[in-house]
Amino acid sequence: MRVFVGSDHAGFALKAKVAEQIRALGHEPVDVGPHAFDPEDDYPPYCLRAAAGAVSEGTLAIVIGGSGNGEAIAANKVKGARCALAHSDETARLAREHNDANVLSLGARMIAEPDALRFVTLFLTTPFSGGERHARRIAMLAEYERSGELPPTPGV
Repeated sequence: MRVFVGSDHAGFALKAKVAEQIRALGHEPVDVGPHAFDPEDDYPPYCLRAAAGAVSEGTLAIVIGGSGNGEAIAANKVKGARCALAHSDETARLAREHNDANVLSLGARMIAEPDALRFVTLFLTTPFSGGERHARRIAMLAEYERSGELPPTPGV
């Protein structure tokens, strides 16, 4: 599987390690940039490209920045992207298992490299549970994204 990877300057060094981990897991990393360190890099172009690549190919992406927050926000602007910010094994696993996330966001300044690489492994190896309750929730989000109509609020 091709896995798209993008970062900003704060995530640049970790991006190379993540690409190695993706390759070690038998997948093909697609580095959408940046391709050289520049302390003035802005994350949106790279995160948008990574998320768009994953959505268009029906695969996964990983975006990396200082905190991972801006990168997640950027990735989630892409129609069809479901980006989750991971800060623990459980958040990385549940991103896939419950939310069928197709983009993982990592904060290079927030988590140690071994933890980040473990989160990547969990994200890439955990399947979506396919559970009815989780699928229903994802369908609500997809419908809102398509129509702009808010789902009904139970009890209101």
